[in-house]
Amino acid sequence: MIEALFYEKKEERAVQCRLCGHECIIRPGKRGICCVRENKEGTLYSLNSDRLISSSVDPIEKKPLYHFLPGSSAFSIAAMGCNFHCSFCQNVSISQVSCSEGVYGQKITFEDVLKAALQSGAASLSYTYSEPTVFYEMVRGVGVLAREKGLKNTLVSNGFMSDDVARDMLSFMDGANIDLKFFRDESYRKLTGGNLEKVKSSIEIFAGSPSLWIEITTLLIPGINDSTEELKALSSWIASLDKNIPWHISRFFPHHKMIDKRPTPVSTLERAYETGKEQGLKFVYLGNVYDPDRENTICPSCGEVLIRRSGFWIDALHVLDGKCRYCRSEIPGVWK
Repeated sequence: MIEALFYEKKEERAVQCRLCGHECIIRPGKRGICCVRENKEGTLYSLNSDRLISSSVDPIEKKPLYHFLPGSSAFSIAAMGCNFHCSFCQNVSISQVSCSEGVYGQKITFEDVLKAALQSGAASLSYTYSEPTVFYEMVRGVGVLAREKGLKNTLVSNGFMSDDVARDMLSFMDGANIDLKFFRDESYRKLTGGNLEKVKSSIEIFAGSPSLWIEITTLLIPGINDSTEELKALSSWIASLDKNIPWHISRFFPHHKMIDKRPTPVSTLERAYETGKEQGLKFVYLGNVYDPDRENTICPSCGEVLIRRSGFWIDALHVLDGKCRYCRSEIPGVWK
């Protein structure tokens, strides 16, 4: 166990966790909503930040991050736990923890994680698979060490973190893909246990930083968040922050407790793509579906294909020093 970051001690040995939007008040012997942070006699401990549940070398495109060192690999790690309880979770075996059970994973030090990342030859570390916010002690500990060794850090998160944590990440995080799952607070509360405004706040902090590159993903679930009205509001809001933020629209497949829904129709994905473009977003991508034309990066100025993709793989790369090879227009992203 590691003493937790971002918490306050209260009366009668209670503590208040300030890590995420829940801001749980935790009594002695109890855990927060995530079930991986426990109050032991008035001190809050992280039960998962020294236990690695998964590690793998992935293409950076799998995150998905399309404007961040394209074609490179990311040493990807996770610990157990999440602060959401999504009925459609795709990583339920590692994200959902029972407060009455132990927290599993390989006992490991931050230094050992970094050593494995360096040995892998990856260009970056990615904190992903479950929810990195709830193993933030590991994220921060490894991330600071990685920065010192010249590795970049990327985050794949639901964005339901406190503003203090989001701002703290700016000191060592280089890129992030945030799930903007819905654009209705009711859907967030009903289907995840979180809320929309806290996720928007994290995205605003990241998008406003010159040192962190952000991309956004939305999983389109039939009958839940696929109305033209909601898609227009969501993509318009992203464009109001920065029209250069890439928006990934991902196809839903039945999973976990949401097996009654059909996969997202391709026509719905195409409509969402066009809606994003109509709202002024320069880079919109489709995922979880075979659509070569809508997963390529196109120069907004001259219309040439700059990055041709096939799944997670790069077939062509025509971004030179952050500029279009053909017309020399600047292409926002992290290219080296």
